[in-house]
Amino acid sequence: MKTYIQLPALALFAVAALTLSLPASAETTLERIQRTGEVRVAYANEAPFAYTTASGKVTGESPEIAKIIFAKLGVPNVKPVLVEWGSLIPGLMAGRFDVIAAGMYVTPERIKQVLFTDPHYQLADTLLVAKGNPRKLRSYADIAANDKVRLAIMAGTSQYAYAIAAGIPDSRIMQVPTTTAQLQAVRTRRADAAVGTALTMKALAVKGGARVAATTDFADDVSHIGYGALAFRQDDQTLRDAVNGALQEWLGSPEHLATVAPFGFDRSNLTKKTVAEIAAQ
Repeated sequence: MKTYIQLPALALFAVAALTLSLPASAETTLERIQRTGEVRVAYANEAPFAYTTASGKVTGESPEIAKIIFAKLGVPNVKPVLVEWGSLIPGLMAGRFDVIAAGMYVTPERIKQVLFTDPHYQLADTLLVAKGNPRKLRSYADIAANDKVRLAIMAGTSQYAYAIAAGIPDSRIMQVPTTTAQLQAVRTRRADAAVGTALTMKALAVKGGARVAATTDFADDVSHIGYGALAFRQDDQTLRDAVNGALQEWLGSPEHLATVAPFGFDRSNLTKKTVAEIAAQ
């Protein structure tokens, strides 16, 4: 014969209260974007990495990669969010968007703030100068050695640290919010040069016309080679891992190379560098 134990009413109330107080399992960002079919992707206007065309379309190497990878994860709608470069990481951490797809370099400092995928490209830097390069600038050292030279750098980029380390005083560095501002600084001679990725400076040279040019003989430290990746919040490791897995399977495929070719990228920009290796530098 079964024996039943009668619990006091107070005990039953306590058990019920405890059950109600247990937190429900929180929905992860990956679960949310797969449920809604939409992911918020931040970018800054910097061709060819991520930019808005004259017709209003958001494109570039990183947004086009993001569209394909998120579609593979069952998220067809990529909602672009335009942000100034210096506000990308703060905006991500504040929850204004879910991922940064702006060609952002992976650096040991940024690794402390956000989670990166393994890089989807590697790229060296160069200078934008006046046509003919009248100051004969071919390195950070050349700029540091001439106290009349001013250098335009987009605020928040790695090049600022490189310039300071090379001995260029802050008083001769012009920090500007966009690459367009860099171009205007050189065109109007408020700066003698601008520095950035080789693809960006070449694109600015085309946009700037006959008065400016991108150098082809910039001598830089090999440790300054940039490795670009998608970035996520520190607590979104599940999302980062899912994106990273799909991305690494796809990189180097014919579809990938065809996707990035219109933006000047090719097989030479492929890299096997990992986030772990960069973090250990």
